Amino acid sequence: MKIRRVLATAVALAVTTPAALLSVSPAYADAKPTAQTQEKQSKPTIEELEEAAAEAQKAYDKAAQAKADGYAELEKTLGDLTEAGGTHPLAVASAAAKQAAKDAAAAKTAADQAVTDAKAALDALPEDATEEEKAAAATALSEAQATAATATTAKTAADTAAAEAGEKLTDARIAAARAYGVLVKAAEDALAVKTAADAALAKAIKEAEEGEEGGEGEDCEPELDLTSKVTGLPDKLVAGTSTDFSLRVTNGSDRHMDKVLTFVSVHATDTSGLKDTEKFFRLQWSTKSAPKWQNADADDYIEGVGALKPGAHADVKLRLTLDKATPAGNGVAFFAADFFNEDGSCGGAPDLDMYEFDVKAAGSKPGKTEDVKPSTTPRPGNTGTTPQGSASGTPAATGSLAATGSSSATTSIALAGGAAVLLGAAAVFVVRRRKTGADA
Repeated sequence: MKIRRVLATAVALAVTTPAALLSVSPAYADAKPTAQTQEKQSKPTIEELEEAAAEAQKAYDKAAQAKADGYAELEKTLGDLTEAGGTHPLAVASAAAKQAAKDAAAAKTAADQAVTDAKAALDALPEDATEEEKAAAATALSEAQATAATATTAKTAADTAAAEAGEKLTDARIAAARAYGVLVKAAEDALAVKTAADAALAKAIKEAEEGEEGGEGEDCEPELDLTSKVTGLPDKLVAGTSTDFSLRVTNGSDRHMDKVLTFVSVHATDTSGLKDTEKFFRLQWSTKSAPKWQNADADDYIEGVGALKPGAHADVKLRLTLDKATPAGNGVAFFAADFFNEDGSCGGAPDLDMYEFDVKAAGSKPGKTEDVKPSTTPRPGNTGTTPQGSASGTPAATGSLAATGSSSATTSIALAGGAAVLLGAAAVFVVRRRKTGADA
């Protein structure tokens, strides 16, 4: 019953993981989890998610170590800004240059004082001083002046050397601080990936255990005549607004469906594709049998449809509200339907409709409304035309739906070739979600 939700978690991880890992650093960018880098991906197994979690742990360990090394390098360049003093060669050179400048200044002060004293001695000679005494005093003054001139030149050179050494140290400090900032961000990103991978693994294990305990899904099979059609969802959503649209679920088959569930899952990021913004979204629903607006649950399933007779349909009203603080970015919404009968049989639409939209900042103009058209592939044995995309098990590409290839929204969400990952993960929904309870 929750197979779709397990794979939805994998989709969210597949969308965010590659971009985050690639943003860490070249030193460990190649350590991204294997399960998230395949263009075409089958339903992830527990073992695959365990491997992904292990790789994410390795990437985080490397990022944490790089952060520690970066901080150590930063400390070395701090020089006299720390009590222990800097050990970086530039910090040592700067300290030595400063001391040399101080020594040169002291030498110039002493030389200047010697000139003053020599002048005073010459001026203090008595009128009856001998020529030898006058010559000696004049020589002493001349020598003191020469020494003072040399000291002045030495001080100027020392001051220049100290300034240059200080500038080099300052540049090194700035570079080390920037590098450390990058490593801090990289460690944060790696931790986010690790957390997501751990969460996906824990979720898959929980869902597998629930599937084993409940025994559901043993007779599940694709039902091509169970369709879900979205109307009224615009191609642009504006922060601070609510958008009402609808989902019509139709039982076009010849079987009675005791309990029909709709699946609606919304994923979004900011324009960089790195920051998950789903927390700013709130999805609500209402049906004829449950007219009061209700918040969608954590599993993305809506249970207000009830039973559907052959040829019958039910409408689900949906309301997607974006917080005013929602960052501009891109999003994608998935739609599908499942059914479960009292005799244990179950199934669902084999196609997962995927609709892309832009997220605009508060105050922007809303987008135009385009209807999302679900796949109408006939079930095996029936006659009819197979629409583009359904033959391979991917979502049909009608209206504004994205099936194969890339678009601006998908590319922005996934970054760095992640669009293929997203579409491959979407194919997982379509092709593999109807596995038995043992596979769930």
